[in-house]
Amino acid sequence: MSEVVLSGGGLTLEHVLAVARHDARVSLGYSVIATMARSRAVVERALERGAPAYGLTTGVAALKRERVEPSSAERFNQALIREHRIAQGPLASAEVVRAATLRLVNHFASGVPGVRPVLAERMITCLNEGMTPPVRLLGSLGMSDLGPNADLAAGLLDGFALQAGEGLAFLNHSAVSTGLAALAVADAARLLDSATAVAALSMEGFGANLTLLHPAVARTRPNRGLGLTLERIRALLEGSHLWREGAARNLQDPLTLRSIPQVHGAAQDALAYTGAQLAIELNSSQGNPIVVPEEDRVISVANFDVIATAAAIDFLRIALAPVLTAAAERTTKLLESSWSGLESGLSPARTAEPGLGELDIAAAAMAAEARLLAQPVSFEVSTTSIAEGIEDRMTMFPLASRRLAEMVALGERIVAIEWLTAAQAAEIRGASPLGRGTGALVARVRQQVPTFRTAADFPVDLEPVVALVREGVLD
Repeated sequence: MSEVVLSGGGLTLEHVLAVARHDARVSLGYSVIATMARSRAVVERALERGAPAYGLTTGVAALKRERVEPSSAERFNQALIREHRIAQGPLASAEVVRAATLRLVNHFASGVPGVRPVLAERMITCLNEGMTPPVRLLGSLGMSDLGPNADLAAGLLDGFALQAGEGLAFLNHSAVSTGLAALAVADAARLLDSATAVAALSMEGFGANLTLLHPAVARTRPNRGLGLTLERIRALLEGSHLWREGAARNLQDPLTLRSIPQVHGAAQDALAYTGAQLAIELNSSQGNPIVVPEEDRVISVANFDVIATAAAIDFLRIALAPVLTAAAERTTKLLESSWSGLESGLSPARTAEPGLGELDIAAAAMAAEARLLAQPVSFEVSTTSIAEGIEDRMTMFPLASRRLAEMVALGERIVAIEWLTAAQAAEIRGASPLGRGTGALVARVRQQVPTFRTAADFPVDLEPVVALVREGVLD
């Protein structure tokens, strides 16, 4: 995708990825300028009437009763952005800044915030010229990313004069959290696909019983994600020796193997739900006030409350936690001879030769961290002391999104360890043929890490395998 055309609606996750990660150019749709100008005219008429309009003719938050004269608008907007530069901590990556800028331009292009078209054009110029101002990530309650937004606005505007209402429009949205969430959801989808493929390879390494893939499973539990996962694993194992009569070592395998379709299917369903919420969020109003052109009004609302998407991101993290915990546990099962039935090459339990037996400690540690990150945050208790008690809710959307990104990063390493362990186990078991997909997984990982035969072969650096997981195991 070489160019993304913004219209105020129709922004997709694919568009965000194209701009944030692949530097696709951005332009405005042919009717956007007219739409924005029409909305701005409503704002100008409201200013002429002099009626109270939040953030236009009044201050904000606890200063909402204070009048802002039109002659003071530029100075008020400068002060508004400056005093909200309260963000702390680490800087957002360049791709998150680009994703946030794209989301905000799309918001402006809808006409709902009532800003001038020249602001959208300015931001598009920044995107196309590769400008990514420093944006600090910490310090937002999720009822607009006020601190990060102020950093973003200061960097993009660089002294550009704002008119009435435009300072608040730059602050009162969740574009930074939405951009971060979009990238994290895309990465979570890729991680889940990789985790499913590697789990199928663990089935080869373990000598699993493939009755867990029987078509009756989907008929008797008709969850969409479960059915998709079953299809995916059956395709990966096409042609495998495991389909032969008597190939299974056990009547029933441990649940982390037997429940792969159910666990990964549940995560697929959570991912689909979160993706649907995100698709709405990418094109929704996140600000206050909003312009209603057909009524020639500017009204106060609470569209900055993004609880639907924040809760969905929580849900996705909860669903990913069992996937990652099970991956770590399968690694242990493959490394323990008492479970895998393999005498050498994986665990030192029955041989004096060193093995891969310590890798499961790292996987277990990271799975524990991932479970802690799964804790929901969108119901976090707020305070009634901010802004005279008006700002008494929070969604913690920024934290929800950051935690998803952190969880995915841990998951990539857990899956990399399982991949390497499962490939080693499948080679040592020596049963053939492997499935078309699982065989390809072994071949691909061996391009990066050789088969472990002696202590000198121990894969101290798993970064090449982690990189494969990030790329998508079968891409």
